[in-house]
Amino acid sequence: MGLDRVHIRDLSTVGIVGVKPDERVTPQEILINATLWVDLSAAATSDRIEDTVNYRTIAKAMIHHVGDGKPELVERLAEELARVAFDTDNRVQEVELTVEKPAALRHARAVGITIHRTRSGPT
Repeated sequence: MGLDRVHIRDLSTVGIVGVKPDERVTPQEILINATLWVDLSAAATSDRIEDTVNYRTIAKAMIHHVGDGKPELVERLAEELARVAFDTDNRVQEVELTVEKPAALRHARAVGITIHRTRSGPT
């Protein structure tokens, strides 16, 4: 059986990310988009939240992590957030995660990266 997908779109939070001196002291907006691969068949049958991945719990854990961490690179933050998803719910088997900094370039809406991870490592 294939895995289903849960999407978290445009999760907005603030944190310290960057290498420039002002980025090391001034929190900036961070946008997170995540797709979580999980088997949703138990929840579809039972209609009980206990049988599914609670996206609110994972989103709150990601927001908390961004607020507490201070990585220099967006790449590091994305890797850490993928780990947060896996650590928050062991039913999550894969994560595709995009992290963007809307204020990074003056003439661009945002700059960011996308990673895809499985419980066993990068894909």
